[in-house]
Amino acid sequence: MFIKVIPNTKGTKGTYFCYLVESYRENGKIKHRIIRNFGLLDEEQVPFLKAMYAKKKPRLVYDDEGM
Repeated sequence: MFIKVIPNTKGTKGTYFCYLVESYRENGKIKHRIIRNFGLLDEEQVPFLKAMYAKKKPRLVYDDEGM
């Protein structure tokens, strides 16, 4: 499974339609099945959505010197 991101060409720039998609084979051909539709998201939200569904979870690193 992966996150499929499609730019919004008819509305506000910087927004994307996002889907959780599963790949499968049917008669030897690769096809995609939409599992979940996340709707229209801002450009800032897309990396967080991808990180949430990533196989390797990103580590959060905090800088203690900034406090």
